Amino acid sequence: MFRTRDLIRDTVKRITPYSPGKDSAEVMRELSITEVTKLASNENPLGPSPMAIEAMQAAVSQVHLYPDPQCTELTAALARHLQVLPDCIVVGRGSDEVISMLGLAFVNPGDEILFSQYPFALYPLTAWMTDAVGVEVPARGFDHDLEAMAAAISPRTRLIFICNPCNPTGTILTNAQVADFMKRVPDHVVVVFDEAYFEYVDDPDFVDALTYVRQGRRVAVLRTFSKVYALAGLRIGYGICSKPVADALKLVRPPFNVNSVAQVGAVASLGDPQQLRNAQEMVAEGKTYLYQQFEQMGLEFVPTQANFILFDSTRGSREVFDALMRQGVTVRTGDIWGLNTWIRVTIGTAEQNRRFVEALKQTLAG
Repeated sequence: MFRTRDLIRDTVKRITPYSPGKDSAEVMRELSITEVTKLASNENPLGPSPMAIEAMQAAVSQVHLYPDPQCTELTAALARHLQVLPDCIVVGRGSDEVISMLGLAFVNPGDEILFSQYPFALYPLTAWMTDAVGVEVPARGFDHDLEAMAAAISPRTRLIFICNPCNPTGTILTNAQVADFMKRVPDHVVVVFDEAYFEYVDDPDFVDALTYVRQGRRVAVLRTFSKVYALAGLRIGYGICSKPVADALKLVRPPFNVNSVAQVGAVASLGDPQQLRNAQEMVAEGKTYLYQQFEQMGLEFVPTQANFILFDSTRGSREVFDALMRQGVTVRTGDIWGLNTWIRVTIGTAEQNRRFVEALKQTLAG
């Protein structure tokens, strides 16, 4: 008799399920505490735009109807916002789903998917799911090594993922760096710029990846409403692609993949520029404060262009995580990227940042 495991595809057996970290409710139950400062998932603690909340509340009364499968209103709003053609936009159930679409559309068994060291979990997962080969290229310090990535391209390479700003390091690539790299990318490769945190970037040299979309290059630029727009619970993101790439993704896009409340909330969010300013100001102020605190504690950190900071706790990251959690603060351990003493902490409100620093100081003094 066959066991269920015998029926599972061999490539699926290789998968290690994605771990999102401990949920705040779970931590409160385990430790019998009433409050958790969650700085583990790079969420925006300020919450959604009031305009988005009002629009979503009104939309709830229509959830007995299927959502617009084409996300027509949102696609048009994004096209105006980004100054691209609507045909270049593909909306997904989070940018995660657009990553999955890219694998389904372009990758055959035995093909290769390239990504840098310290990858977002969905990059190798996409390789496993498509029975492809995930090629991890060593980083240069905490940065992408684009020269090494270009050298790693083979005739079997189909996708290259470039996380920019990089999660978990917070580093970025510049216009000049990417321009040199793109000259070396052959036509059989789709380059994916994952820009989930781009709204937080304040470096003027940050690459304008949409330039390559407008040039008709085989690229996809991924963005999300989960971070600066604070709609993580609705799961909505999008890709801006050259039209042939977008057309391919639409062939594999599931029907009715984005719920109607998410679509309405995203449209309203785009119409509220104050939402961006509030989040950007909070992160800028929090970044300055945390830099100062790390320097005072003598802790190495990676200067960031995102809403999180990677720092060296000088202790085992699991040990530090457990000690912080017992004080009601959750962070992300670096051991999942092979950074065994490093911690990634989300930049929160002033009060959340203060609580984290107090808990960290107590942990390191213990």
